[in-house]
Amino acid sequence: LVSGLTMFMAGLGANFEFDLKKIIALSTLSQLGLMMSILSMGFYKLAFFHLLTHALFKALLFMCAGSIIHNMKNSQDIRMMGSLNMSMPLTCSCFNIANLALCGMPFLAGFYSKDLILEMVMLSYVNSFSFFLFFFSTGLTVCYSFRLVYYSMTGEFNSSSLHPLNDKSMIMLFSIFFLMIMAIIGGSMLSWLMFLNPSMICLPFGMKILTLIVCLLGGSMGYLLTNVKLFFINKGLYYYNFVYFAGSMWFMPVLSTVGIINYPLKLGLYSFKSFDQGWSEFFGGQMLYNQLKNYSLYLQEF
Repeated sequence: LVSGLTMFMAGLGANFEFDLKKIIALSTLSQLGLMMSILSMGFYKLAFFHLLTHALFKALLFMCAGSIIHNMKNSQDIRMMGSLNMSMPLTCSCFNIANLALCGMPFLAGFYSKDLILEMVMLSYVNSFSFFLFFFSTGLTVCYSFRLVYYSMTGEFNSSSLHPLNDKSMIMLFSIFFLMIMAIIGGSMLSWLMFLNPSMICLPFGMKILTLIVCLLGGSMGYLLTNVKLFFINKGLYYYNFVYFAGSMWFMPVLSTVGIINYPLKLGLYSFKSFDQGWSEFFGGQMLYNQLKNYSLYLQEF
C-alpha cells in the first residue's frame, strides 16, 4: 500500500512540475514504487526484470535531458522550450523513444515488463483500492510523459535566441544511440534471457486491453492539461492550495526535510545571537576587556 501510494504521489506531482530534471526524477520515484509494490506481492523476478528494463530507457531519458539542458545553457524549465525537434532532431527522437518506452508502448523495453506486471496484478487477489492505484498511476505516467513531449517539442521556442541548439557532440550521440537501441530491443532480449518458460496469462478481452485503454486515457488527459485556455488558468488560481499540495508531493518536503532542518537551524541562529554575540560576549570578552582597560587607566593616573 505504501509503495502504491508512493507511485501515485510521484506521478501526480510530476503532472504539476515544470522542471525537466524534477519530472524525470519523480518518474523514477514512481517506477520505484511500482517495483516495490510488485515485489511485495511476491513477484521478485518480475520486479528485477522491470528494474533492468527501466534502467535502459531511463538512462536514455536522463542522457537526452542532460543534452537538452546543456544546449539550453542550464535552463531546465520546459516552458522555455519548444520546437526542439527542429534544432536537435536526433536527441529529440531518442527522447521520444525513451518516453514511449516509459509509457509502455508495445514492443519497446518498458512494454514487456510493465504489461506483464499489470496482468499479474489483474490475476492476483488485490483489493479494489490497490487495483485502482496501479492503473491510475499508469495513466498518470502516460499523462506527464505526453505533457513533457508537448511542452518541449511543439509550439515556439520561448528561450533566448542567443542559445544555439545543435546535435554536434559525437560522444553524447554515440552513447544516446546505443541506449536507444537497447531501449528498443532490450526488453525482448531480457525477457528471453530471464524467463525461459514464458507465462501463459489468460484474461478476458476487456481486462486484456485495460492497460491500453488506461494509457490512451492518460495521454488524452495530458493533452487536456496542456491545452487549457487562459480563463481556465485564472480559474485554476482558486485551486492553488490543491496544486501546491499535489506538486509538493503531499507536503512531504515540509514534513520530512524543511520541518526537520528548519527548527534546529533557527535554534542555532537564536543561540548564536543570544550567547555568542549576546550575553556571553557581554559578560565574557567585552566585559573583561573593559575592566582591564579601566584598571590600566586608573593605574596610569598614579
